Amino acid sequence: MRKLIYGMNVSLDGYVAAPGDDLGWSVPSDELFQWWSDRVGATELALYGRKLWEGMSSHWPTADQQPGATPAHIEFARRWRDMPKVVFSSTIGAVDWNARLVTGDAVAEIARLRAEDGGPMDINGATLAGAAMRAGLIDEYVLVTAPVLVGGGTPFFTALDGWVNLNLVETRTFPGGVVLTRYETRR
Repeated sequence: MRKLIYGMNVSLDGYVAAPGDDLGWSVPSDELFQWWSDRVGATELALYGRKLWEGMSSHWPTADQQPGATPAHIEFARRWRDMPKVVFSSTIGAVDWNARLVTGDAVAEIARLRAEDGGPMDINGATLAGAAMRAGLIDEYVLVTAPVLVGGGTPFFTALDGWVNLNLVETRTFPGGVVLTRYETRR
């Protein structure tokens, strides 16, 4: 069985995007960017919701060819392109960049993928992760918390029907007061 991991940058008040989908508060330090890049390199399969897919696929496929691309950005772009991806959307017609599109029941497909043998899967996008949370499919939560209050926007956590008990398995501090906390779901 694969491990399903939900991790994103999050504001101290719990949002992955500020109102208007503003992500300006979450620009990572070089050290944090490298940490995210290493995660992408270790991920066997990434699951994307439509909104995050549109953002990532509009930039990373050619980011390594942009003037001034740093070695870290070049490496991340390569890793991102090479990583197998599944995009969940009923409004997108097609995807590329080593991805396949699922237009049907996201929770059923995530459960099927999770039941397979293989390495870790990352779930990306708050709405998609929320559906997986409500279905009890998330095995690990990674919060990379920035010391900023944005006052609203897209929450990291969705409304749940019951408690989810977690065990803290890692903490790490990055430049700028950013704190990583990693929790495993108690089953």
